[in-house]
Amino acid sequence: MTIEKKPGWKSLPEGDLLNASTAAQFSTGEWRSSRPIFHLDRCIDCKFCWIYCPDSAILLDSNNKVCGIDYDHCKGCGICSFECPVKPDKALIMEKEVK
Repeated sequence: MTIEKKPGWKSLPEGDLLNASTAAQFSTGEWRSSRPIFHLDRCIDCKFCWIYCPDSAILLDSNNKVCGIDYDHCKGCGICSFECPVKPDKALIMEKEVK
């Protein structure tokens, strides 16, 4: 009986020579159980949501103003809503995802 030997980590090239991918290449929004709802009329354009979003799902227009959510990449973590400083009614509120 011959056991086939699989290549191990030592067969990898030295250094970081492997192609990397980015989250932009994958639609991950289907994972959401909650979704942020953006209220433009309440937004003060502080960009806290854009800065803190781990998925780069906050959209900016050609004038670099917050204009919406990229739901293909938003995973519904709620950080944008949590960081929104607008009181009492936030510009981003979380609602249950309806599929």
